[in-house]
Amino acid sequence: MSSNPLRHALSRMGGRDPHEKHRTATPLELFFDLTFVIAFGVAGNQFAHAVAEAHFWPGLLAFSFAMFAVIWAWINFTWFASAYDTDDWVFRVVTMVQMVGVLVLAMGIEPVFHSIIEGKHVDNVTMVLGYIVMRVALIFQWLRAARQDPERRETCLRYAKYVAIVQVGWVVVLLVDASVLTTFLMATPLFIMEMAAPYFAERKIRTPWHAHHIAERYGLLAIIALGECLIGAIETLRAIVATHQWSMDAALVGLSGTGLAFSMWWIYFILPSGPALHVQRHRSWVFGYGHMPIFAAIAATGAGLHVAAYYIDHETHIPAAAAVASIAIPSLSSRSRSARCTASCSAWTANTSGARRWWSSAWLQALPWLEREPRCRSACWL
Repeated sequence: MSSNPLRHALSRMGGRDPHEKHRTATPLELFFDLTFVIAFGVAGNQFAHAVAEAHFWPGLLAFSFAMFAVIWAWINFTWFASAYDTDDWVFRVVTMVQMVGVLVLAMGIEPVFHSIIEGKHVDNVTMVLGYIVMRVALIFQWLRAARQDPERRETCLRYAKYVAIVQVGWVVVLLVDASVLTTFLMATPLFIMEMAAPYFAERKIRTPWHAHHIAERYGLLAIIALGECLIGAIETLRAIVATHQWSMDAALVGLSGTGLAFSMWWIYFILPSGPALHVQRHRSWVFGYGHMPIFAAIAATGAGLHVAAYYIDHETHIPAAAAVASIAIPSLSSRSRSARCTASCSAWTANTSGARRWWSSAWLQALPWLEREPRCRSACWL
């Protein structure tokens, strides 16, 4: 990295020290993550609208597709930066280009949802354009690393080649006018190639990523996803207060929604994953990929809280049971997946899962106002 913090002069991209002391996320990485706040928010809002309109399965398909695209873009940048961040002016400018790509990707999420719900085709033109912007910048970074890091030149060139090949595949899928089912059948091999590329690229020499840095970066993205839960909790509380004014019921719902997000945060960070990942670097694949459904489930929990707000405002076409399930199911899913992912890297105790179950049940019990709604008096299980 540049020795002068004011100049950010060109630095040799020779690979960071994986044992560097006190390695933390940089201000540039934190700024980069802000673009994913937008992407998570758009995906969560669109999923909430789909569920509220009783388009659950098409909405879930679109949400899964969008979250894979968003999280995978973040993973691509994060692992490269952990290994080769120079913080010089070239790295900063290229990162800005990638940020533009993420914003374009976020703009393409809504058309994807609408097209999949309509069931005719998948309108992922804008999303693919965003990926092209990000991928061109990423390929440039890998080629630069290949030139300046002779020891890992072959690995870096493989990354650049695989990323380019897969991106060409996405462009081909984009150009083929096909049904939703056909599009996803054509995309399935690309999903597999995306996730297999790092394994084959690093099968001989691995990049010098920093375990504690990676663990911190994943924790920061988890907090971004949890932010969607807090927004959803506030939306639900706002809807209750607007309908029934302030009451003990409203206070319980607000506390339970916030407590649900807080319990997710508590459980995720109950044990430091950095030291475990440092000791068991060979399990980085499980750690890296295992977080993808966790992030998606946390964001889906926030979307479920939005659905509850829509239900209270009488803007849904679903019963009360479905509104509550849209919160409980992703919450419990994120709990189980988080436990399995963390257990793969550390001695994770299963007893912590009780905290999230308690808050999930508390959320259910904190909705007595639902029983007063004519549409849900039959939901006696509440």
